[in-house]
Amino acid sequence: MPYFPQRIICLTEETTETLYLLGEQDRIVGISGFTVRPPQARREKPKVSAFTSAKIDRILELKPDLVLGFSDLQADIAAQLIRHGIEVHVFNHRSTQQILNMIVQLGALVGAGDKALAWVHKWEEEARSLRAALLPVETRPKVYFEEWDDPLITGIRWVSELIELAGGRECFPENAIESLGKNRIVADPLEVVRRAPDIIIGSWCGKKFRPDKVCRRAGWDAIPAVRDGQVFEVKSSLILQPGPAALTDGLTELHRIINVWQGSLHNRLRQ
Repeated sequence: MPYFPQRIICLTEETTETLYLLGEQDRIVGISGFTVRPPQARREKPKVSAFTSAKIDRILELKPDLVLGFSDLQADIAAQLIRHGIEVHVFNHRSTQQILNMIVQLGALVGAGDKALAWVHKWEEEARSLRAALLPVETRPKVYFEEWDDPLITGIRWVSELIELAGGRECFPENAIESLGKNRIVADPLEVVRRAPDIIIGSWCGKKFRPDKVCRRAGWDAIPAVRDGQVFEVKSSLILQPGPAALTDGLTELHRIINVWQGSLHNRLRQ
């Protein structure tokens, strides 16, 4: 008799990616249409939801014994499924620690707790090594991370924490603690100019980042990042999903960008 769920539907990408990471992908019977990681999931699994909407009838046809969701944004979907007698677990992780918690808790839900803990402990060890190698705070670049361009929305907490771990300084720390995008809006674009970031990183949640458009904003030519050509994109699939991708490939890309800035600074100082 099975003690763990056998038929799981993942309404967001990070739980799908985590189950594949743990080798438990055979349990997945439905995924979000926005899933891109891992790529084989799109080929192998039926797509049953967007982000704030879902094909309830299709989900019921698949007879899941567990549906995994994310945050209050999927509360209406969860409520509908609960009324149909479906077991639903909704995570609400917004920080790096909460992402790690999600991975461990999901592992436990499917009987792969030891695998999940091993992965988390390995990541924490690598994070300690990165922290030990950080340069003094005053020598780290100020980083402005833009999640959306109209209105300007700064990065969420896990992104801010990963920027710091990669060797940068968050330009809008007071925004990073806000879970909702509407509370991370920069009403005055010139406030970014005043904070003078050394690096600008864009990840426009599902659409291509346009560095040229950013550099043409009124007054932004005075920003060190624009002046020195330190404007970069990190794909949203790498950094804006609160799961393993952000902690691995997303962090690696942030670290690479900050290292490019350090190398560029070194060259400028030698001239």
